[in-house]
Amino acid sequence: MSENNSSNPPRRRHGGPMGGHMGMGEKPKDFKGAMKKLARHLARYKFRLLIVVVFSIASMVFSIIGPKILGRATNVLFDGVMSKITGTGTGIDFVKISGILLFLLMLYIVSALFSYIQGWIMTGVSMKITYNLRNDVAKKINRLPLSYFDKTSHGEVLSRVTNDIDMIAHTLNQSVSQIITSITMFIGILVMMLSISWIMTLIALISVPLSLFLILRLVKLSQKHFAAQQEYLGHINGHVEEMYGGHMVMKAFNGEKASVEAFDKLNEKLYESSWKSQFLSGLLRPVMNFVSNLGYVAVCILGGYLAIKGNLKIGDIQAFIQYVRQFNQPIAQLAEISNILQSTAAASERVFEFMEEEEQAPENPLVHINTDDTLPDTDSLIHIRGSVQFAHVLFGYNPDKTVINDFSANIAPGQKVAIVGPTGAGKTTIVKLLMRFYDVDQGAILVDGYNIRDFSRNELRSMFGMVLQDTWLYNGTIKDNIRYGRLDATDEEVIAAAKAAQTDHFVRTLPDGYDMVLNEEASNVSQGQKQLLTIARAILKDPMILILDEATSSVDTRTEVLIQKAMERLMEGRTSFIIAHRLSTIRNADLILCMDQGDIVEQGTHDELMAKNGFYANLYNSQFDFSA
Repeated sequence: MSENNSSNPPRRRHGGPMGGHMGMGEKPKDFKGAMKKLARHLARYKFRLLIVVVFSIASMVFSIIGPKILGRATNVLFDGVMSKITGTGTGIDFVKISGILLFLLMLYIVSALFSYIQGWIMTGVSMKITYNLRNDVAKKINRLPLSYFDKTSHGEVLSRVTNDIDMIAHTLNQSVSQIITSITMFIGILVMMLSISWIMTLIALISVPLSLFLILRLVKLSQKHFAAQQEYLGHINGHVEEMYGGHMVMKAFNGEKASVEAFDKLNEKLYESSWKSQFLSGLLRPVMNFVSNLGYVAVCILGGYLAIKGNLKIGDIQAFIQYVRQFNQPIAQLAEISNILQSTAAASERVFEFMEEEEQAPENPLVHINTDDTLPDTDSLIHIRGSVQFAHVLFGYNPDKTVINDFSANIAPGQKVAIVGPTGAGKTTIVKLLMRFYDVDQGAILVDGYNIRDFSRNELRSMFGMVLQDTWLYNGTIKDNIRYGRLDATDEEVIAAAKAAQTDHFVRTLPDGYDMVLNEEASNVSQGQKQLLTIARAILKDPMILILDEATSSVDTRTEVLIQKAMERLMEGRTSFIIAHRLSTIRNADLILCMDQGDIVEQGTHDELMAKNGFYANLYNSQFDFSA
């Protein structure tokens, strides 16, 4: 129901939905606040998370012990070789070595088993949390007022449901257990190194401050480029989406060259920021390896000296070197995770901001629709007959700009009411208020004498059938799209409604007929055919009150005549509101409300208004004025 006029609120433009996860440089406004809210969701699974912590620590401890035990086997092997050379012993004790290696194998198997179990539990927790978040967001969407979507793009909402929640899922599944294992690994390796040699540990620790300095420097340099990368990725997505959506218009105005030039500029910026961000982040591992190798060389020199002096055994040096090679790994992991946590906090913040958006006013219905003809009407249970009254309605999409000033009208049951006026007069806004897409600021709208606020929105909207100028069909069969008007309708009722809407003939000429699947854009049928299907849907619903917003605007003249006949039959005995720009289509309306700048300036039948020779007459005659 879109009327391209000033009565519709402005929409905020965005570059388009983000591709993939959020940029590494995106930071939250309140890191602690966002993580606390996420922690509250995690608290529901605190027992499982405790198991994950215990198993992660156990897995890493068993893994860390491995090199030292392997060092014992090396010592036994070395002692055996040396005793064989000097002739002072029996040679290599392969039984003892086999026992040590078998014990080591068991440790690694237990470590892998614990790691598997914690991974399985953590995956379940993360998927359950994201499942609940998606459910909460989906339910939240249905509770938000229409005004929220007027100021927020669909891509922005979609990004929160997909990209942001995916980012949270990725972090919970990977980073939580990785934080535990990295901290455990750092502490464990440090303890094992100290148990071997405190002097060599001191030498190895010299590389830690240098590593931290270089890591933080690289992260800081890369963050701004990651932010730019994500920004220009959004701009490119938005540009491509706009060009694809308006492809025919762009080609009609020879805009290909300008479109390609704009894309090239954005793509160049994206290339520069992506190259710099990926290059700098890619330096992280080589720099870490370089610093690690410096410490490795220093440890090897000192270890050789201590071995010559007889202060350390070969197996201990081997174990220590293995620990040194692993020592910087948890530092790098924690640096990477800290960056990811920034983006996760930003994603969480966006999701929780959406969840905290102001919802529609809570409903407390005082009146219910009586669908059972055997039950008498009461104060709270009524049959709808279709009278509608607008009593001094005042409304504005924004508090500082009134769209409907003082709208009053009385419509009797079964009347056919046409609402006409120039673009921006507020015609479509009146219908939005009638269906409580928005609530009036002042005044009231009554159905059969009851304020529409006394009904629940679901019951109120069940009274109405709508055919809009902008058709809406979804990816499904033609039969299912018509059945959307009444989900419990039989196939025979669907076909009967299609025949009444003059739709049956063209449907039967399509491949698979009523079982033909419409694609996502419903572009495999014409605009006029889409309009016919939405009319069939309204006929199937069999409502008490009809709203027709330029319902025949997209069909040819011959089909329009047939649809008008079907509409005449459909509107018999029903209150009907017809928004029309072609005034020739509403000459036989029972009441014409002529609007201008949010007010009714004239009302009456076509003949009465033409006899007045006023605003309506000028509007009507302007259709036939072809003078320059």
